[in-house]
Amino acid sequence: MTASKHWDLIVVGGGAAGFFAAITCAEAGGGKVLILEKTPKLLGKVKISGGGRCNVTHACFEPKPLTEHYPRGHKSLIGPFHRWGAADTVQWFESRGVTLKTEADGRMFPITDSSQTVIDCLTQAARDAGVEIRTSTGVDSITPEEDGGFTLTTNQNESLSSRSVLLATGGTRLAAGAKLAQSLGHQLVPNVPSLFAFNIEDPRIRELPGVSVAQTEVSVDGMKLKATGPLLITHHGLSGPGILKLSAWGARDLSERDYRFQIKINWLPELSQAEIEAALTDKRQTWGKRRVPGHCPFEPIPKRLWNQLCQAAGISAETLWSQLNKDQTRKLVTELSAGSFAVSGKSINKDEFVTCGGVKLHEVNLKTMESKIQPGLYFAGEVLDIDGITGGFNFQNAWTSGHLAGMAVAAR
Repeated sequence: MTASKHWDLIVVGGGAAGFFAAITCAEAGGGKVLILEKTPKLLGKVKISGGGRCNVTHACFEPKPLTEHYPRGHKSLIGPFHRWGAADTVQWFESRGVTLKTEADGRMFPITDSSQTVIDCLTQAARDAGVEIRTSTGVDSITPEEDGGFTLTTNQNESLSSRSVLLATGGTRLAAGAKLAQSLGHQLVPNVPSLFAFNIEDPRIRELPGVSVAQTEVSVDGMKLKATGPLLITHHGLSGPGILKLSAWGARDLSERDYRFQIKINWLPELSQAEIEAALTDKRQTWGKRRVPGHCPFEPIPKRLWNQLCQAAGISAETLWSQLNKDQTRKLVTELSAGSFAVSGKSINKDEFVTCGGVKLHEVNLKTMESKIQPGLYFAGEVLDIDGITGGFNFQNAWTSGHLAGMAVAAR
């Protein structure tokens, strides 16, 4: 089959990393650039991320602290983040009319609170740079040519040739991108889900969907796995940043356990068990005639959750503070600081749907994102064995790797 059209760069994947690489390359004088997206819509993950607001990046502007938010790839990212970090991302978007704001937890969003702002910015920048975009066009095969270029066959049986190819196909659970990388000689780290919620069937939380606690500490029994952060009770169990963080750092180990394990929740991580017990003892004296379930001494604990924890500690609805005995106090301290819950599965967090796994990092030059195995082949985004916790970190990896790849292709 003879190639019918020639490009300097063909980007496979119309997501954040693919767009950023294409724009960077075209703006740097890298010649003719084409993006191929196999679905009808571009930038799908950008659209739904952050509840439709798009968590563009995180206000962490030093490379080393930034890398500490990546369960896979953290050591490898120090160099790339020195070359293009969160501050560069903020400046890039602001120079194109997208002002970002920083929320209390460090997440950065467009001031419009709309992901469409980011999508419009990227698509306009691509158009201005002369990038051609085709949707509903998947790539079935990539064949290296003797002259150093590539021939790509699309799902419409069209043949395209390109001097360089960038794979930005997203998480490798989507097998198409993984197969293309493998066909060009790359090994893949097997993928497993990251950033997922926990399925828990437990009377203490069954009636509490929607209840959240601003700061908790969650640990997994029998593992050195612990995370702090907000926790949200759902219809299926537990979610929220604290749980998602734990699932990201434990992605492989929890997969090996088939998502069946015990967790301990400390609802009051700011207090020691002795301090919790002292507070309960104090209220026994000062709130003597009040009912225990009706009066919670700990501000962070929502009233409905407090009621359930009291019940689990064997404290009836009629128990007065003056009647609280030592056994009930001990049980309540345990419920508040180390309550044990059985996890019986996972729920995918649809805003994130991140996987860990992908192209092995030692097979890629992380200064340029070029393959060490196949010259002219580049990677960006989640197709690499890099994934971050929730909070804008996966997008920052997309911008960084996309920028480095785009610059390297243009220089080539």
